[in-house]
Amino acid sequence: MKRKTGEKTGDRLLLKAPAVIRYSAYILTLTLFLSGALLLCFPAPAGAVPPSVTADAAVLMDARTGQIFYDKNGLQRREPASLTKIMTAIIALEYGRLNDVVTVSRNAAAIGMGSVLDLRAGEKITLEDLLKAALIMSANDSTVAIAEHVGGSEEAFIEMMNAKALVLGALHTRFANTNGYHDPRHYTCARDLAVIARYALQNPLFNQIVRTRETTISFCDSKRKETIYNTNRLLREGSYPGIDGVKTGSTPRAGNCLIASATRGGRRLIAVVLHSANRYRDAVTLLDYGFSEVTRVTLGAEGEEVAQLPVANGLTGRVPVIIAAPVEVDLARDQLSQVRREVRMVPSLAAPVKAGQKVGEAVFRLKDEELGRAGLVTGQDVPKKGLFSRWRKTMARANASGAGAVDATCDPFFRLPLLFSCNVSYPWGRFP
Repeated sequence: MKRKTGEKTGDRLLLKAPAVIRYSAYILTLTLFLSGALLLCFPAPAGAVPPSVTADAAVLMDARTGQIFYDKNGLQRREPASLTKIMTAIIALEYGRLNDVVTVSRNAAAIGMGSVLDLRAGEKITLEDLLKAALIMSANDSTVAIAEHVGGSEEAFIEMMNAKALVLGALHTRFANTNGYHDPRHYTCARDLAVIARYALQNPLFNQIVRTRETTISFCDSKRKETIYNTNRLLREGSYPGIDGVKTGSTPRAGNCLIASATRGGRRLIAVVLHSANRYRDAVTLLDYGFSEVTRVTLGAEGEEVAQLPVANGLTGRVPVIIAAPVEVDLARDQLSQVRREVRMVPSLAAPVKAGQKVGEAVFRLKDEELGRAGLVTGQDVPKKGLFSRWRKTMARANASGAGAVDATCDPFFRLPLLFSCNVSYPWGRFP
């Protein structure tokens, strides 16, 4: 067996609107940005700065939510080297049968560059053991044997890999082979690799394999057995608390690459470093940053007032708009000051208004990424004006003007048969 050690390898808005807008209620439910985008006042704590890594491209992602906590050239095109094998494993796990016995072809046996299991033509080995060899020791020949067995041909298997990348939203990725050998048509980016790894880690067997430090695989038609060791030094040496994967990769053009995952306190993080001067130190730097600087924050508290809406024909002219339910997310401390809140709601309401009536939503963003959204509702009832309320308002206006008394028939609203003397004195209740 040849092997490179340490491989470098959405409620209807029930508005009783005036006739002029009654039939335009939905049109008026337009997106309204208050003062454009409202910046949230989240002061960044002193000393909260992003980490520094040597990698040309790097990403730190939450394995549960997919949220990005750190990004350095995350969409820059890079070569993935043996990180390619994560997608090879995904296809094998989803379309293959692990207990199938695979007969090694001459084509697979001919692969001799980089880390290999030293497969020989005609040998028989289970698909599961081939998968272990690909993920643990990064065997390049085993990926070709996997592809030919599962896809019928290496070319058909690669088409499956590319189709899966599109389904996962890895839109900056294209595969030209199964193992990561250099090819100008073979490329990806750090963000796509984090997305692919996050998906793969949802598979229990993939999880089990990538956290294995060493294991022995056996061939079916002979007594041949091989003990293989994980190329991930962090995992193999147990030098980082909580480390549980994932994969190394290296070629002269791709440089030293690593996807590392670790779990602490119920939180799992995925660090991707590409073309790094020290991939293990870079990965540890990102993971440490995630575990120490990322915290749970409330972006919008339940009942928090965010705006006021004008109300037509109401006892009050405006109604407070509040957040219906809290929005909580995990954020790195230095990201807090970058969070932006967009308030989208109807331009106005018509009385009566009920408390809790939905009028829009608040969207929270970090740069171009949406963090969450919350429904916006009215914070109180606003009854519709009645006959007495309008009469009282007229009296109040008259008193405010200093007249002291007023003939109610001068207000068009009171041009009705008089039921009492029109000389009404203030204060209320004093009638001649």
